[in-house]
Amino acid sequence: MTPTPLQGIDLVNCARANAKEGETVAAEQCGYGDNISQFRESLKRAGQELGIEIERLSDLIDTDRLQQRTGESIAPDSMSDL
Repeated sequence: MTPTPLQGIDLVNCARANAKEGETVAAEQCGYGDNISQFRESLKRAGQELGIEIERLSDLIDTDRLQQRTGESIAPDSMSDL
């Protein structure tokens, strides 16, 4: 558990790492203790700042569900094009 509540990308990364353990564990590990409502608000705000939509913690388990609001995805057409 971190001594101060995480924010921004650190919060999103911590929440993603602990998402499968559930909201209570994720909130505690990310520095929010048992304040689940503050954890939810901060996580949603962090997602907005990063340009991704996070409605609930479970959205972080399946990263394909994270929807980029801005920007463009750039990737090779195939692994051989790397």
